[in-house]
Amino acid sequence: MVEEKDRLSTAESLRSTRTYGKFRCHNPTCMERLEPKKGDKTIKCPTCGMEFRVAWVKDGFPRIRGPVWDVNRRIAEEELVRKMKDKEGK
Repeated sequence: MVEEKDRLSTAESLRSTRTYGKFRCHNPTCMERLEPKKGDKTIKCPTCGMEFRVAWVKDGFPRIRGPVWDVNRRIAEEELVRKMKDKEGK
């Protein structure tokens, strides 16, 4: 049996793709990568406009706590109004 030392396992190859200090937007149609600045309590996605609360697990290691409800509710209502206007116009 030949040992192949140059080949990496799946876990080892995925390790190089890990990003620390970043996370993805939780909007399923967006999935933009977000990088909050150290100590930020909220972050807004530049692509879709949704805003999320940020928790810091440890220094330099952020996680999404959840959405900022009033901002995201306003975005959803504006989108609903826009879609209803488009539907009535057809």
